[in-house]
Amino acid sequence: MSINELEAKASTYRDLLAEIKQLQEMADAVKAELIGEMDARKADALTAGSYTLRYIAYESSRVNTKALKAAGLYDQYSSKQTALRFTVQ
Repeated sequence: MSINELEAKASTYRDLLAEIKQLQEMADAVKAELIGEMDARKADALTAGSYTLRYIAYESSRVNTKALKAAGLYDQYSSKQTALRFTVQ
C-alpha cells in the first residue's frame, strides 16, 4: 500500500470513528428518552410492539485494589499482560 493509500485509509478510519461517536450520542439520547418514559410510568419493564424494554437494578462485585495494595497482597496476586493498541492521530 502506498503512502497516499495509507493516508486515505487513515482519513477514512478517523471519519468513521467520528460518525460512530455521533451515532452513539444519538443512541444515548434516545435511550435517555426511553428511560425517562419508563421512570414517568414508574415501570421497570414495558412492552412496545415486538420490543420489551427493561430498566432494572443489578448488583456486581468489584475487587478493591487499593485495599489489596495497602495490605501488600496486590503484587502477589496480580499479573502483567501485554496488549496491542492501535491509534491514528
